[in-house]
Amino acid sequence: MIDVVRESALDKKGEGFTALDVSGRTILADTFAIVTGRSRIQTRAIADAVTEAARLRGYGVSRIEGYADGSWILIDLGNVIVHVFTPEQREFYNLERLWSLPNAASSTGGPENSNRRSADAARPSAEPGSPNAASSAS
Repeated sequence: MIDVVRESALDKKGEGFTALDVSGRTILADTFAIVTGRSRIQTRAIADAVTEAARLRGYGVSRIEGYADGSWILIDLGNVIVHVFTPEQREFYNLERLWSLPNAASSTGGPENSNRRSADAARPSAEPGSPNAASSAS
């Protein structure tokens, strides 16, 4: 199913396609597919392509939300929920950050995580009796 979604979204020049495994963290779906369209017209074209491809291959389309506005279109395909965003909406809602596993987020080397890790590693220990305890106490 995710391959059908990816191919149909990329055929309409969707950008930044990402599939997030959310199984075990929500009963809504097993996978979130996230893709960006440069305009509301393009997000609608991507949504149309995804729903058409899913239906042609015998998958049911349970629900479509946000199509009229076009800035965030949600397509419920059962085990896969597709989110089609404009760039502004994708950045604002940042579903990748919200739904990524903590280990997955840190392993991606994202700037917010890598800076925190390097700042923690560079911070001197101020435990009593350590060489840095005197300098941090003064």
